[in-house]
Amino acid sequence: MSSLNLDDFSDLIERPDSGVRREAEERRERLAVPPGALGRLDELGEWLSAAQSAVPVRPVDNVRVVLFAGDHGVAERGVSARPAKSAHVLVRAVLDGESPVAVLARRLGLPVRIIDAGLDCDPALLPDEVVRHRVRRGTGRIDIEDALTVEEAEQAVRLGMAIADEEADSGTGLVVLGDLSVGGTTAASTLIAALCGTDASVVTGRGGAVIDDLVWMRKCAAVRDALRRARPVLGDQLELLAAVGGADLAAMTGFLLQCSVRRLPVILDGVVSAACALVGQRAAFRAPESWLAGQVSGEPAQAKALDRMALTPLLDHGVTVGEGTGALLALPLVLAAAALAAELPEGSADSAGGAEALASETSAETGAVAPSAEADPAGNTPNAAGNDVTSVASGPSAGDSGE
Repeated sequence: MSSLNLDDFSDLIERPDSGVRREAEERRERLAVPPGALGRLDELGEWLSAAQSAVPVRPVDNVRVVLFAGDHGVAERGVSARPAKSAHVLVRAVLDGESPVAVLARRLGLPVRIIDAGLDCDPALLPDEVVRHRVRRGTGRIDIEDALTVEEAEQAVRLGMAIADEEADSGTGLVVLGDLSVGGTTAASTLIAALCGTDASVVTGRGGAVIDDLVWMRKCAAVRDALRRARPVLGDQLELLAAVGGADLAAMTGFLLQCSVRRLPVILDGVVSAACALVGQRAAFRAPESWLAGQVSGEPAQAKALDRMALTPLLDHGVTVGEGTGALLALPLVLAAAALAAELPEGSADSAGGAEALASETSAETGAVAPSAEADPAGNTPNAAGNDVTSVASGPSAGDSGE
């Protein structure tokens, strides 16, 4: 029996200080740039203020890309365009700087950390700093057997928690989260279908390496069979991860929850990170306040999960490669929002008074009657010509408070 209860995170994750959010909103109203003129960048600035518990926003320093890696036994059913047990090839490409996420991270000057939670390969193929955390080699086929034992699932969740603590303790200010897996989207789609109460065909997508119709049908059948095994354990998130998740997904779930505890903001990438986030939200409903959805991956399961968590992705550029690439593309927007929220000057009272004086002078020269400051009972203010001008409040556009 596991000694870890994910529901305990609900008490560990503090509610964001409403005073900080209110102070950030009030400061935004005072900036020289009109409220709403920066669109979602305004919301991102307020999200960062709440996450940092600071007004104005502190610079976002020490960003790191964190990728969890694992092989999924369900890939043996032919549900992926990549062969089973080949996730180590993806890891090697990142280490050699030959994958999209590696190229972008190098260009942005960001370190990339890879954690092997469940690769199915000889550890000698990869550096020790990658493989030393491995929980087990691969997973069971979730369509016919559990992915992990409950004890292994707990070990994986604790691994993710430990990685989050290491990042927070080392001064990391923001994490770009991704995965390196084969068969991972099948497990993620199963988790999301189970938690959203929907059918396999609704959540099954084409994956990062696009599959044809025949492979899609096999994938849909695998999700359907795994769902039959997932539904009886929906009441326990750890058992759910053991039944149809995997070591990498369990570790990512623990990582996300502990990041929320440590107030470490995270940008989510595709369907795998969205599935782990949804499991985390089931355990602690306030946890998503520390997370931001980086991009639309095109996977229907991701859309379901993000909608359930009320997270609106920043980008929709059709990027399906995975591996944290889409989340990394969203990073410059987050950095821009932080810089604008921190460095834009506040408008002065003198400038407002000068504008009023100029308006009065213009009215006197043209012979127009200065408008009264009083409004009629309907809330309308007469203009200089005597016509009613309806006052329209201007504010930030609606959207989520962050992923």
